Order: sequence, then C-alpha cells, then structure tokens
Amino acid sequence: MSSGRALREAARAGRLAGPTGSMAPGLMQANLALLPAALADEFEAFLRANPAPFPVLARGRAGDPALPELGEDIDLRTDLPRYRVFRHGVAVDQPHNIGDIWRSDLVPFAIGCSLSFESDLVGAGVALRCHAPGLTCSAFDSTLPLVPCGPFGGHMVVTMRAVRKNEVALAAEITRSHPACHGGPVHVGDPSAIGVDLARPIDGIGLTDIRSGEVPVFWACGVSLERAISKAAPDLAITHAPGHMLITDRPAVAMQSRARQH
Repeated sequence: MSSGRALREAARAGRLAGPTGSMAPGLMQANLALLPAALADEFEAFLRANPAPFPVLARGRAGDPALPELGEDIDLRTDLPRYRVFRHGVAVDQPHNIGDIWRSDLVPFAIGCSLSFESDLVGAGVALRCHAPGLTCSAFDSTLPLVPCGPFGGHMVVTMRAVRKNEVALAAEITRSHPACHGGPVHVGDPSAIGVDLARPIDGIGLTDIRSGEVPVFWACGVSLERAISKAAPDLAITHAPGHMLITDRPAVAMQSRARQH
C-alpha cells in the first residue's frame, strides 16, 4: 500500500497529476473546501445539516494549510493533484498548486470521500470497473435537494457505480458501514428518478455505461460542495478538482467513528 505522505509528496512535486481513484487502498481520501473565515461557521452548519454528502472529517484553522489530525506534514496548498478555484461562485481555474492565491482567512474543511470504501467493496468481491489506475467513478447532478443553511444550498451531486445485480445488496451493506465516506446508497436503479442524465457526467469523467446484468447505484458525493459554493458566491473559494482528492494517513475503517456527529 502506498503511504498517504508519499502520494502527497508526489502531488507536491508535480509527479501526481491525475485522479486518485484506486490509489492508497485502505486509506481515507478526502474532499477539500477552503472558505473565507467570515462564512466558515455557516458553512460548517450547512455541512452538519447534510451528513450524507458532507461527513466532516476535520476543520482547520484560518490561514493554516496543515490538517494534523489527518496526516503528517499535510500542506493543503500543494498536496492535492489538482484544485478548482471559484471566484464569486464561478469556477475560473484548475491549478495544480494554490500557493499563489492562498489567503490568511481561508478555513479548510475536509469531507469524507466514497473513493475510500471502494477497496473494501472490491475486497468483498463486488466488481467495480471504475476501480483501476487512471479511472474514477462518474459524478452527476441530481434533483435531490440539500438542506439549506444561510447562503448555502442547492442540489446533491451523486456518484454512480455500475454494480452487478447480485452484488447490489452486498455493496449497500458494506458502504452503510462507512458513514465517514458518505455511507450507503441514496438511490438504486432508474437514474431519471433522481434527475440524473447518464449522458452528462460532471467534467465528462468516469465510466457511465451500464452493461447487461448491472444496475446503476448512486451515492452522495462531496462535489456537492461546488453547488453550495456557487449558490453562496464568496469572493474566493477553493475545492479539490473532482476525483483529485487529498489522500490522508488515516485508515478508512478507523475513520468511520471519527466523522463528527452533532
């Protein structure tokens, strides 16, 4: 198993630039959001009100790029393969490094990620065609509403994995045991029932085809952060680019009980 620190150092050096799906099996991967301190408390309240898409793993200190409870020597300015920068709610850039736009008022939030449970699914015999080097699951906008809080709201983004019919129940059981990684599915079957168009994956990435004997299974996704940020439209916000996560030092299983509940 590759260490989280080694993969973060590879991202820092520019050697790791692609999606992190299937990397570091057994370690927690995390969604990232950086918001101005003036909005941080309302943003955290919004996250707590929507625990399926936003299982909070850690909240950092304003201006501090470290998250020591998630790993040694984390530098949030450099340690993700790719970021997404929002200005006034509009995505304007996808850099590999955000050191030049870092501000002293940015508050980090780390959110659990469903990529963290994929190795458990595969280990239990659930076939996932999206779990391979260079691949990642697809994500879609849905019509499932998020609970609004302050300026934050919108609709949930969901990930989709094509699962063999006889393995759907097992996949649901395993993922329900990972509440810090979004937990169990939010929908199984007909994508249109939750407003998903499989022809329109976010950023055009991921596997979207459903083969004979497979069922589309949907989980809540941390990319929902982007929809909430677009609605609130702060002057600056930064997230991970979809599929390009912060790889932590923490085992996924050990983190299950650490998703903060209020």
